[in-house]
Amino acid sequence: MLKTSRRAAKRHLAVVTLASAAIALTACAPTDEADSGSDAGSDSSESSASETPAADECTPDAMETVADGTLTIATDTPAYEPWFVDNDPTNGEGYESAVAYAVAEQLGYTQDQVAWVTVPFNKVVQPGPKDFDFDVNQVSITEARRKAVDFSSGYYDVVQTVITNKGSAIDGTTSLADLADAKLGAQVGTTSYTAITDQIQPSQDPAVFDTNDQAVQALKNGQIDGIVVDLPTAYFMTAVQLDDGVIVGQLPLPDGEPEQFGAVLAKDSPLTDCVSSAVDTLREDGVLDQIGQEWLAQQGAPELS
Repeated sequence: MLKTSRRAAKRHLAVVTLASAAIALTACAPTDEADSGSDAGSDSSESSASETPAADECTPDAMETVADGTLTIATDTPAYEPWFVDNDPTNGEGYESAVAYAVAEQLGYTQDQVAWVTVPFNKVVQPGPKDFDFDVNQVSITEARRKAVDFSSGYYDVVQTVITNKGSAIDGTTSLADLADAKLGAQVGTTSYTAITDQIQPSQDPAVFDTNDQAVQALKNGQIDGIVVDLPTAYFMTAVQLDDGVIVGQLPLPDGEPEQFGAVLAKDSPLTDCVSSAVDTLREDGVLDQIGQEWLAQQGAPELS
């Protein structure tokens, strides 16, 4: 795993500080960190029905990777903070970049044996052959997606969050019912979009965007009242991308179980069990929690009732 550069550490601290200020502006109710569901190292139910492979099956010499002796990892571009830093997955900075390199190390690959490729989010979850070994791009594990691709065990437990601009029609909202007339938006094909339609169920059809950047611009332009994204991305958007961004609140966890991000692999990939085993070990050893503390330091956000 790459050591965090002094420059990156300062930048990360600045983002967290700004995020804390943004959260302070939105404090409509006491925060409840215990219920945030966003602890990367929390004990949660297994998200992948994987079997534990023998250790000698999960080595660079034994695994059937796209390129011999190389672990090819995919993500989208732009690669957003706090998941990546400077739109550069190769630097090991940001939560998902750090997790990817930790998985690679667990499987016996050195940093120079890792190659990155760019694959759009929507293409990743479509059926068909893949030109990567696994993908990390905030892809939530769902049963519908399992029909087309494999997932590793979950490497991050997440909640969905509503953000807006200070002074907007939904600033200060404390309940889902108060969002009934809101015009909300989310990135296409994401569980954030599903959260709007299934949990919030506003009277207006949600706006759909190809990227989160487009959603941010629409909010700036007043075309929508708010955006639904995962909590760490909400911190980044309100602290960095929006001049007056505020967090409205977290959505309750559906059925009490956390949504999880998992590494995406080709359907029936021979690597699925090995990657899952690596993720499980990183969770059990506290490494995921350590990475989360470094890159996803959070102050909490109110939960919408």
